[in-house]
Amino acid sequence: MRIPSPSEPQDRGRPPDGAAVESSGAESGCPDDSPRRGETVAKVVSPVAAGTTYLNRELSWLEFNARVLHMAEDPAIPLLERVRFLAIFNSNLDEFFQVRVAALKERQQVQVRGVGPDGLSVSAQLRAIRERVDELVQRQSAIFREQLVPALAHEGIQFVALRDLDEHQRKLVDRAFEDRIFPVLTPLAVDPAHPFPYISNLSLNLAVVVGDPLTSEQRFARVKVPPMLPRFVQLGDEGRFLPIEELIAASLPRLFPGMDILTYHPFRVTRNADVSLDDDAEDLLQALQEVLLQRTKFSVEVRLEVDTTMDASTLDLLVRELELTPDEVYVVDGLLALEGAAILADLDRRTLLHPHATASTPPGFSDDPFGVVRTRDVLVHHPYESFATTVEAFIASAANDPGVVAIKQTLYRTGGDEAGIVAALAAAARAGKQVAVVIELQARFDEETNIDRAQRLEEAGVHVVYGLVGLKTHAKATLVVRQEHDGIRRYCHIGTGNYNPKTARIYEDLGLFSSDEMLCFEVAELFNHLTGYSRPRGFTRLLVAPSDLRTELRARIDRQAHPGGRIVMKMNSLADEAMIGALYDASRKGCEIDLLVRGICCLVPGVPEQSDHIRVRSLIGRYLEHSRIYCFGSGDDAEYLIGSADLMSRNLDRRVEALVVITDGEARRRLAEILAVELDDDMLAWLMDADGTWSKATPTRGLETHLRLHDFATARNVVA
Repeated sequence: MRIPSPSEPQDRGRPPDGAAVESSGAESGCPDDSPRRGETVAKVVSPVAAGTTYLNRELSWLEFNARVLHMAEDPAIPLLERVRFLAIFNSNLDEFFQVRVAALKERQQVQVRGVGPDGLSVSAQLRAIRERVDELVQRQSAIFREQLVPALAHEGIQFVALRDLDEHQRKLVDRAFEDRIFPVLTPLAVDPAHPFPYISNLSLNLAVVVGDPLTSEQRFARVKVPPMLPRFVQLGDEGRFLPIEELIAASLPRLFPGMDILTYHPFRVTRNADVSLDDDAEDLLQALQEVLLQRTKFSVEVRLEVDTTMDASTLDLLVRELELTPDEVYVVDGLLALEGAAILADLDRRTLLHPHATASTPPGFSDDPFGVVRTRDVLVHHPYESFATTVEAFIASAANDPGVVAIKQTLYRTGGDEAGIVAALAAAARAGKQVAVVIELQARFDEETNIDRAQRLEEAGVHVVYGLVGLKTHAKATLVVRQEHDGIRRYCHIGTGNYNPKTARIYEDLGLFSSDEMLCFEVAELFNHLTGYSRPRGFTRLLVAPSDLRTELRARIDRQAHPGGRIVMKMNSLADEAMIGALYDASRKGCEIDLLVRGICCLVPGVPEQSDHIRVRSLIGRYLEHSRIYCFGSGDDAEYLIGSADLMSRNLDRRVEALVVITDGEARRRLAEILAVELDDDMLAWLMDADGTWSKATPTRGLETHLRLHDFATARNVVA
């Protein structure tokens, strides 16, 4: 079955059960270059000046998060999935402030002058961010209050106040408070004997003003909501939820006996959470532990969130004590910390969620992965194909196989419990196999987890390496060395996503298993570079950053810079100025270019005499598009690469990244199929216009990428 071009008629939904699955209009070469523009059904406006050739990366990211927020508004999406998207929006925004806004404020404090390629100074960026965030946060509150809360109530899921509870329910709540909440609360007063307390990052707090009835004095106190408590307290087995701060507020007289509770208001502080290590650190593990301690205790505040009920005097006190400016205060018309609403998506309400999709497994793989990979390369596509029965099964087989003598692996974000990949590597080391792991301690927000995993692996006898000084190791690679009847054979896996079983169920990613001698040799050379002293030599099947990835990708773009040239790129982010310039140049020379960019995109498509041959789209749906696919050329001569690198300066210059050239015919056909489906999607797609705005495509064919690719995988594989 070929996916027709947009001008051809086709079915409006998923393929019929049992339909033969063939190529999606791209049996060889990159997908066709028919323009794919939908009419506007929703529009996200980006503050882009006319004539801009490079969009600001921070504002571009905010527009990505605006597309996430749109999913919470879409009535076509199951209700609890909409709540999940609202929570993701809030969580994304928290990280944005902790890292990106914090970095801009640091630059502002040291008075960095000048403008970037987008024409914006640091101060101008912060002003634009402030304006856009205000709009998005108020929109988030309105969506929750006016759309989701009524819709949830209609389904029997209610957000209630204490005054709404009957006597029996109130007794249950009081008992729960006494048993689980009251013992862990600690009121902290502020007076000459009690300095203003440290407010931990992203904690939810109550600012309480109490009055002494004997002296008429008023005092300020802070009550922190313990982070281990749920954001919303579920009342028994009923579909009723109470905001945790309201429950605590109702019990404030217990915390301040003999005092009058005059006012109380929720607030929340965001701090700089980025980690920066000295390249001269002699002990990377110890240096990171010290930096994490500094981040926990002394990181700078970058945002204060309060609700509309807070009085001016309390707000002034917080701003003064936290040493903030009015521009760092965000007033929210509604509940704070709505990422906690994600708890609702765990309710047993399947009719309010996306239908469960069962992942499949390539035939024979889970039983004998080495036997399958010995005969051919195997491309796996998660979450449509199971991570557990492919990647985890491959590592577990290597750990248990008496013929395996060595395992080498990179770990960036491991996730999951101790029964998975980490446990298998530890078991392999205890069994006497040579196991070497390059674990990236500086994976943002996973630093403490990775330190713990590194120490556990070392205790098991694994050779743990923390990467290269000054570079994050972001490549996703595994090498297995096996003694077989005809001698030593190597097997490898190169992926686009982390070795993380949790995210593998919701992130779309690709992985290539191979026993190709040349590729395995080059992967072995890469590991020797990471664990020993060597300079990587020129590779044939691998492109490695920071050594040759930039120059090799640039050369491939330049080779397509002519009429009839063809480039399709799928990535998370496109922000590198030189790469954007190369794509502009290729477009001016007649190359047709389609870009699938989930998040940041600083390139402006469709500009006459600059990018009028470039089209940009972003897919937002039930799975997070995470794989990187690069296709250069068309027909039988097209070249496909997959791997870990986006087109950002950090990926090309400051990280160890790896892309692999795909040579297997079946794997190439499948990559062409994936790109064709995503370029024809009209259900999840957003399209960027020449003014930098994003428009939601109008459904005309009803093609949804995530459903279509799941059907293809099911028809091709074995479903457990």
